[in-house]
Amino acid sequence: MIIDCHGHYTSEPAPFTDFRKAQIAAFRDPSKAPAFPNISDDEIRAKLEPAQLKFQRERGTDVTIFSPRASAMGHHVGDEAMSKSWTRTCNDMIHRVIGLYPKKFIGVCQLPQSPGVPPANSIPELERCVNELGFVGCNLNPDPSGGYWKEPPLTDKWWYPLYEKMVDLEVPAMVHVTATCNPAFHTTGSHYINGDTTAFMQFLLGDLFQGFPALKFVIPHGGGAVPFHWGRYRGIAQDMKRPPLTELLLHNVYFDTCVYHQPGIDCMTRVIPADNILFASEMVGAVKGIDPETGNYFDDTRRYIDGSTILSASDKNKIFSENALKVYPRLAKQMARQGIAMGA
Repeated sequence: MIIDCHGHYTSEPAPFTDFRKAQIAAFRDPSKAPAFPNISDDEIRAKLEPAQLKFQRERGTDVTIFSPRASAMGHHVGDEAMSKSWTRTCNDMIHRVIGLYPKKFIGVCQLPQSPGVPPANSIPELERCVNELGFVGCNLNPDPSGGYWKEPPLTDKWWYPLYEKMVDLEVPAMVHVTATCNPAFHTTGSHYINGDTTAFMQFLLGDLFQGFPALKFVIPHGGGAVPFHWGRYRGIAQDMKRPPLTELLLHNVYFDTCVYHQPGIDCMTRVIPADNILFASEMVGAVKGIDPETGNYFDDTRRYIDGSTILSASDKNKIFSENALKVYPRLAKQMARQGIAMGA
């Protein structure tokens, strides 16, 4: 069983993306708010089949933990009401996809965040998605401002009501920013990596997990700069008289394999314990092309794990499925509900 913990709905039908454009255009004039289009199941299939589903089959992955397109969450766009409306629309579309392909996708939800709005306001949508739609986790944006970092750090009590609900529901969060509106940053090339690295440093500086020992986060994209600069972070923690990183963070913080070349994966797996790595590809996402050095798609990340001479067979099993089942406590039961056999 190979579980991809990081998939986004990047193959939406055109009417869905057109609706979002119209919704944004009508923000200043609610009377022009568009009605949601009638999108058929066939339209959804026509875009998914040659994209995520095709690559699942070709690359030999079984199940994708699937969430709305991250760059389109747009928490900095409009206001709280718009974010709530758009978020519900996106999560409902994920639920439709799962209904069409219950053995291929498991849901993770977008949250209706908005700059300056308390994270507690996202709790009703999280509860709906988990309790009514069967989702097993959420994506949490540490920077709803879209590249200007106006919110308190993730260790601040500002976030605690949401964390309490996450623990109560037994769901982890993937720390994932949305598109940036700051022209100094490229969305996927710098802003995403900034978000990953910044979240880790915030966790290092705080004592969040003393109060929330069951809280779990997945930092995507291989942890941003973290594995490459592990010595720096160990040294900073030591200089600040903090506990060792393995004790301070690695019971609660995990990393995925959205790293798009073998040397990067090799660096990551030499530094980060296999117990803290979850398989992921983020396909079809940040990098869509073929690597001319290998002749394979950059985001065909299974090849890097299969090709590792560092990881043992046991380590690879942990990365491919066992760690996901550990980090997402609801995952095994939801897979069973959707008819996904662990031997698939």
